[in-house]
Formats: sequence, structure tokens, C-alpha cells
Amino acid sequence: MFDKLFVLSQYITPQRAVSRLAGRLADSTSAPALKNRVVNWFIGRYGVNMSEAAESDPTVYPSFNAFFTRALKPGVRTVAEGTDVFVSPVDGTISQLGQISNDRVFQAKGQSFGLTEILGGDDSRAEPFRHGEFSTIYLSPKDYHRIHMPMAGTLREMVYVPGKFFSVNPVTAAHVPNLFARNERVVCIFDTEAGPLALVLVGAMIVGSMETTWAGVIAPEPAQITRWVYRGEDAISFEKGEEMGRFRLGSTVVLAMPKGAVTWDANQVPGKSVRMGEAFGRVGSNNT
Repeated sequence: MFDKLFVLSQYITPQRAVSRLAGRLADSTSAPALKNRVVNWFIGRYGVNMSEAAESDPTVYPSFNAFFTRALKPGVRTVAEGTDVFVSPVDGTISQLGQISNDRVFQAKGQSFGLTEILGGDDSRAEPFRHGEFSTIYLSPKDYHRIHMPMAGTLREMVYVPGKFFSVNPVTAAHVPNLFARNERVVCIFDTEAGPLALVLVGAMIVGSMETTWAGVIAPEPAQITRWVYRGEDAISFEKGEEMGRFRLGSTVVLAMPKGAVTWDANQVPGKSVRMGEAFGRVGSNNT
């Protein structure tokens, strides 16, 4: 009963207004005493491990978002070595992983979302990933919220797709159809030695915004699909494990690669917690 009421509340809440207000408050530096109380409550409520943070004193952060997107101490995350090792891009919990079925991606029992739709509605952008491999990883409030490259790649394209702001926790994933393709998102397409890699940052309720290391906060106005293309001198290359973006309040990352480009490790299963940099899969030749 509680789950049904929670999901119903997602439909009737003014999602965009609430999320944008939360984002402005989280960025505010005008009330440090209030910020400190909120941050300390958050740390206690969600069990945030501040001993891993580069700055462990929560009062030093000028805003809640500065705390939320905190850096880690050098060495607390190790990026698995090997050019054929695909690593987890984030700290989080595996929601699902497996094979894309034509244009449908498994979300939860009885639910799926559209591949073309989540990638911004362009058939040619989605085509390389049909029948390919996917994984979705949920970042809970306690997690480290910077996003890193799972393998080396060169940025080809970024697409901002406006949408809803449903929560992306397991309850809504199980009850809201097409969830990840309905929410606001930023789609990043990289060229890699194993073929194209789609890395999608999915927004959610009270997520203030999403940002990338090359473009900053992504929130173009008016709210319409916006595309950036990177070619020639504008191309940006990343090493495996290098930071590429951040969630300013938590959400989900969706990964996709062509069929045969990657094989997920057998011990990576739905419900398992992962840490950024740990071995997640094995990169292979593209069999498409």
C-alpha cells in the first residue's frame, strides 16, 4: 500500500518546480548554519562515510551541493588495470544488466524502457546498440556522486533530453513504465576501441542538475532536446577512470554498448553494490 501511495505521489507532485527549487537551495551559500545542520542530518540519516572524503569536515563545504559532489581522498578507489577491463563508472547498486532486446531495455519485473527514446529519439544514434549490452546502476543518497569513464574513449556527442523527474529508486523502477526514458537525462556517446559507448545520466526528483567536466551544468533553456557534436579539435578524449560528470543530488547511470563489445562479469548481478573502478566486465571484439 505504501509503495502505491509513493508512486501515486510522483504523478501529482509538481516535479519540475520541486526539483528546481531543491537545486537552488542545495546551491545556496547564504545560510551556512542551516546548511551545516542539513548536512549533518544527511550524514547521520544515510550513513555517509566522510572518512573517504578529501575534505572530511562537513562544515567546510560552502553549499549542500558542494558537500554532495565531494571528491574522495587519493587512493580510496582503485581503477582495475588492463585495457580489456571495463570498470564500474560509479559507486552504487546494480539495478539491472543484460542484453538489449531490439529497442527494449529491461527495467524491472514487468517493466522496460525504450532504447531509442532514452537516447533522445534518434534511430541512427540507437542503431549500434540494438541487441547490445546494457547496465543500469542506481546511486543512493550515501554514495559518491562523481561519474568516471568505464573505459578509455573519445567524446563524439552529447544530448540533453528534457523530461519528468520521477524518483529512480527500486520502488518507482518496479511501478513506473518506461521510467528512465521519461526522466530528464544527458546522453553522452563516446567512441572506443570496442565500438560506441552510450553513458546516460538520468535525472530524478529533487536532482538539482547534472553536469559534465567539459560543459558544466547541463540545463539549456527552453526545455527542448539540445545536441552538441564534438569533432576534430573539439574532440575530448578520456582515460579509463577519469571523471566525466557529476550528479548534484543522486540518480541513475545507464550504460550501453553494441552486441559482443563487452561481457559483464558473472559476479555483477542485480542488487549488488559496486564501487567506482572495480572490474565490471570484459571488453571484447564487436561481433555485430
